[in-house]
Amino acid sequence: MTAATTPVKLEEAMASRRKPEQLRARRLLMWQQLLTSLWTPLLLVGIVLLPYLFIIESFPAAASWAKPAMQYFGAAMFFAWVGLIAWRFVSPKERTLRRLRGEARELVHEAERVFQQFPGKLQANAAERIAEQAVRVEDASLASDVPVLEKEVKALDKLHEEMFGAFRKQSSWETVSGFAKALLIAFIFRTIFIEPYRIPSGSMLPTLEIGDQVFVNKFIYGVRIPFINKVPFQIVRPPARGDVIVFNNPVETDKDFIKRVVGLPGDRVELRNEVVYVNGVAQERTLVSREFIVRNQHQDSGQWYDDEEVYYRENLDGVVHAVLQDPRPMTPRNEGPFNVPEGHVFVMGDNRDNSSDSRVGFVGYGHEPAYVPYGHIKGKAMVVWVSFGYGGLFNSFFGGTGLRLDRFFEPVR
Repeated sequence: MTAATTPVKLEEAMASRRKPEQLRARRLLMWQQLLTSLWTPLLLVGIVLLPYLFIIESFPAAASWAKPAMQYFGAAMFFAWVGLIAWRFVSPKERTLRRLRGEARELVHEAERVFQQFPGKLQANAAERIAEQAVRVEDASLASDVPVLEKEVKALDKLHEEMFGAFRKQSSWETVSGFAKALLIAFIFRTIFIEPYRIPSGSMLPTLEIGDQVFVNKFIYGVRIPFINKVPFQIVRPPARGDVIVFNNPVETDKDFIKRVVGLPGDRVELRNEVVYVNGVAQERTLVSREFIVRNQHQDSGQWYDDEEVYYRENLDGVVHAVLQDPRPMTPRNEGPFNVPEGHVFVMGDNRDNSSDSRVGFVGYGHEPAYVPYGHIKGKAMVVWVSFGYGGLFNSFFGGTGLRLDRFFEPVR
């Protein structure tokens, strides 16, 4: 004997068996689990990060108060996350309860899928029996009674096998396909909206330090089609002078670089005694220090070392940023002129004498200049979201590399 072909709504069948006090206890447990989930601090940071990005991008001066506020909030969420892990470590009962409750949720979701897909192929009393046992599981969960909950979860699993064992493999395929859909959504989000990028070298010091992880805004310039390096249309605006961009190296296409846009299509860029000239106009810069120390890292050994540089503040069409120059340069003080072709940008690193950029074809001195096509630009760097650089927490265990809390949520200027 089989049931009618109308799909069964298991949640409704369970709801009819709950008493008012059970409903209240269920709501309290739902909030308790939500607030003590390891995902909650991360989710809250993500929610707050969105308006933070909008504020610092739209109103750069607001970073003076927005950055400290975001750092305090991020630190609070970090310690909350650590506290939740510690609580689970010292409370075996809590770990077991979460595992059993998770298994129970999966079984209920599995039953709902089977009832929706095969309503006419199940026993007539399947919904009643499953709902009754699921409520028993829920009662044991609300009571936080581990032995009883474990017993009832096993009974529910056994009942699943009895009621619709033949359909469980097909139900498992739904889980796999759901996971694949989630991965596809994540890939689309990463392709269109935001992508993380790790700073691998010191070419952008001191703006970006080695080990900084930045979020890249992939939406602002237009949706880029991967692999063919095309941007069919712009969305917000084209790249602007002063933007820090991540791009696919047009010379060695298996590498991604991060540099600052200095020249736009049609521009003529020159360096005269280190000063940048765009279309014959000198870009103002001010000396800050002749003995500025930065931490650099050997790419092969990973060893950190001190670099002494000359520190300037440069103004590119209103974008004020830091620039370093070697006090004992091995490169010419005059470079160019570089004529930027249409549909391309000319980029340089802020660490001017330690950067493979457009001036040297992204390879090294002695090579022809190269320009970045619009289609190779992945997006604009917005903010440092985490940093594993010199110093910071736990650096003594990792050869001087540690968690740099002071770099968290640093706007990229």
